Amino acid sequence: MNIQKSDHNSPVLSALNDPAIVRYRHWRMLKDKITRHAMTVGGISVIFAILLIFFYLLYVVFPLLVPASMQQSGQFVMPAGDAGKTLHIATEEKSQIAVRFTDQGRTIFFKTKDGSVIANHPLPLPTGVKITSFASSDASSRVVAFGLSDGKVLVVRHSYEITYPKDEAVITPRLEYPLGETPIVIDEKGNAVLQLALQIGEKANTLIAVTADHRLVIAGLIKQVSFIDESVTTEKTGGELALDPKDELSHLLLDKEQQTLYAVDSTGQLWHLDVADKTKPHVIEKLPVVEKGNKVTSLVFLASDISLLVGDNQGRITQWFPVRNKNNLMLLSKVREFHDQTAPITAIAVEERRKGFAAADNTGTVGIYHATAQRTLLVESVAKSSIAQLTMSPRADHMLAEDDKGQVHVMEVKNRHPEVSWASLWGKVWYESYPEPAYIWQSSSASNDFEPKFSLTPLAFGTFKAAFYAMLIAVPLSILGAVYTAYFMSSRMRRIVKPSIEVMEALPTVILGFLAGLWLAPVVELNLPGVFMLFLFMPLGTLTFAYVWKNLPESITYRVPEGWQAALLIPCILFCAWLAFFLSPHIEGWFFGGDMRHWLTHELGIGFDQRNALVVGIAMGLAVIPNIFSIAEDAIFSVPKHLTVGSLALGATPWQTMIRVVLLTASPGIFSALMIGMGRAVGETMIVLMATGNTPVLDFSIFQGLRTLSANIAVEMPESELHSTHYRVLFLAGFVLFMFTFFFNTLAEIIRQRLRRKYSSL
Repeated sequence: MNIQKSDHNSPVLSALNDPAIVRYRHWRMLKDKITRHAMTVGGISVIFAILLIFFYLLYVVFPLLVPASMQQSGQFVMPAGDAGKTLHIATEEKSQIAVRFTDQGRTIFFKTKDGSVIANHPLPLPTGVKITSFASSDASSRVVAFGLSDGKVLVVRHSYEITYPKDEAVITPRLEYPLGETPIVIDEKGNAVLQLALQIGEKANTLIAVTADHRLVIAGLIKQVSFIDESVTTEKTGGELALDPKDELSHLLLDKEQQTLYAVDSTGQLWHLDVADKTKPHVIEKLPVVEKGNKVTSLVFLASDISLLVGDNQGRITQWFPVRNKNNLMLLSKVREFHDQTAPITAIAVEERRKGFAAADNTGTVGIYHATAQRTLLVESVAKSSIAQLTMSPRADHMLAEDDKGQVHVMEVKNRHPEVSWASLWGKVWYESYPEPAYIWQSSSASNDFEPKFSLTPLAFGTFKAAFYAMLIAVPLSILGAVYTAYFMSSRMRRIVKPSIEVMEALPTVILGFLAGLWLAPVVELNLPGVFMLFLFMPLGTLTFAYVWKNLPESITYRVPEGWQAALLIPCILFCAWLAFFLSPHIEGWFFGGDMRHWLTHELGIGFDQRNALVVGIAMGLAVIPNIFSIAEDAIFSVPKHLTVGSLALGATPWQTMIRVVLLTASPGIFSALMIGMGRAVGETMIVLMATGNTPVLDFSIFQGLRTLSANIAVEMPESELHSTHYRVLFLAGFVLFMFTFFFNTLAEIIRQRLRRKYSSL
């Protein structure tokens, strides 16, 4: 066998070895290599950017997960131990100075660092009079009162002046007497004050006492300013309530509104009294707050004076607050319980600005809790003996505990975000003044007594609700439009329609939101029957047009070029829209009494909000349609022609070819289009922000508004305090949105790859 050798001198090889061709070939290979590496770097950069976003969100959110901690920063012997037994201790804002009130009428200010005494003031008590009771107002007022054996009460306020003589803060404690240095007469009969409650306000002051002769005595002091000479006079009103000698009331508490009084008797019953009218106090209800045989050992208000915390001799702490019943009466209800301590509760200290509190028992153990989140944050042993007094600093970063051996323990507390828990974020929470547990997002209020509510459930629900209604409108229009455009429409008409729809994608969503909120929402409200008739008339009109067109003579139908029939459908659609809105007021008058909104509300019990999910669905549907249409149309149009031609050649109709060949082959692309549209709908911000009432409600009704995670972040992030719980919860909402989109995109990619492998053999 002869083998011919290649002719190295052939013209073709000579041309390929031409230096210019060789340089061009090398340059092209270099460009390919650069492009390949650039695409690799670009892909890795995208992944790195996504990971960077993920870890940054996690970095901001992570402090919400850090548990509370407590460590002892100081311990010393009780300052001025010879001044008597401690009745109350408290600290100032910076936790540098504390005050101790004693049963001998002494006020001792001391440093929390080492217990050194700063000042030791005697109270201006009358000679021969003894202190028989003590009470403190809410912590923010810094007011305390001493009940005396002669039926009088001395009211004292401890305050702190901060000066900067040498560029260093110097805190100077002092005592003030809001009602004067002379004790106020609360019982004209001169009986000893055994129990005491008080509230001091700007204009009204109330003192309530249980006297030794078994009477509940109320004294109201109202300041009045003369309009003539601006002189101030005090008007005193009062009343009393006779008590049974068996009813030994203790732990009196008066709320800041000076209208409700709580007391506990020896049987463990809680008395709920109305003292709004100081001359006619009356009992609203009596109810047991501890199990039979147990005793109430502590009773305090939670911050804002709405909730009561009841501690008993079994280490149990229960929270109670008034709830409106079916008869419109505000009655106390047990809301939640904490039982992480087993010894009798000796003291409860509440935080001034949050719904947190600390509880001490007679074994020296202290537990830190948060009421709303129903969290037990920490339970640790602080002392080796029973703790008699416990207080938390105004910033809740320090705690002072005095045991029965005269030792003061200073604890540094780190508890930045106690109000965040899985239950408070995703579960129903029973908030104060609410009739039942609910999912609520309300991060701020004008009231200082406001309790932040950080439930992400209504926001996540609103996100999916908006996406659902948007996809409900966008998917049929975009997918069916893509099928017709790619498969049935003439190429010339396709070159007009496809770019026109894709141009809609460039329309700013803020414009769509603006139009939806200010124009579309009122139009929908005024023509509600017409809007719903559109969903009926459009399909019926299209089917009617198709039926009529099919039965027209061929001499007419053949005059229209193949693929241009859709152009003739435009007048039909416009006519259907006009007919729906023309009939809208007549339908509303015939069937809904002239007002469909009123009929929905009063006949069906369905509330109607002008900016609702229907408006969002229409506006967001129009925003999502271009994305889904463009990708789906490209996927359908890219199906190889030999598949469609072969199917038609084998006798299949165009529709059979479309359904059984084209759609199956293009299904990965169509599914990708749907998921991209879904992602766009889930992450949409401006349309939802402007076209809804932006209310975080948990209602699937199409006539109610909503708030999405993205819109909530856009609205509240600018006003949130840096590194606050609100700030971090907003980042948590962004993290949840990130995980939602990551999960669905990953799932979509898995399904798309399976569809591609399944139908790649076609």
